[in-house]
Amino acid sequence: MGIDYSKRPAAPETGSPVSLSKVTLTKSTPTVSLSKQGGGGRLHVNLNWNQGGTGGAAGAGKGGFLKRVLGAGGGGVDLDLACLFQLADGRSGVVQALGNAFGSFDNPPYVNLDADDRTGAATGGENLYVNLARINEIRRLLVFAFIYEGVASFDQADAVVTLTPAQGAPIEVRLDERAGGARMCAIALLTNTGGDFSVSREVRYVSGHRDLDKAYSWGLDWTAGRK
Repeated sequence: MGIDYSKRPAAPETGSPVSLSKVTLTKSTPTVSLSKQGGGGRLHVNLNWNQGGTGGAAGAGKGGFLKRVLGAGGGGVDLDLACLFQLADGRSGVVQALGNAFGSFDNPPYVNLDADDRTGAATGGENLYVNLARINEIRRLLVFAFIYEGVASFDQADAVVTLTPAQGAPIEVRLDERAGGARMCAIALLTNTGGDFSVSREVRYVSGHRDLDKAYSWGLDWTAGRK
């Protein structure tokens, strides 16, 4: 599959200014331009959940509590945030905990997964970082999540993905479509079109990596892997 990063680099320490507003991508307004918001710096992509699944108290139980929401029967759930990448020079691959492909912020593919919460105990959810200073070297990115172990039901988790750029307002995508038992969800597609780097809401459920690849014509050669 091209590039396989087996060592996890440290997350960049650059901070992002706080914005008082946010942009929520919906079916009626599915796309926003990062370039028009200023571009550059770091894009922080966070996947998180609200306890109770259907709008718990604000701030209550955020983070890796999917084990409690969906795995109360004892089995627990391991939910992973990941990203397909396609660079301007034609190289493509995946950044994910599966196969220890944690990526790199400063080197190709300019996408870094900071950690893998397998216990359901982390309070900050799962996080990806995209180097927006290198967007000329990125053709497109597809942010997705999948259930590695446990009950396959995104419906109960009230999951939210927030993309926070260094410049401009945070961008929110809610996984509010019916999942139908699918174990994987394409969340957001980031595309470089003539230098305009935009984010489009997807929220498209599929059964696995091969179906995701086929749906977006990525062209990778998938093999079974474990963490």
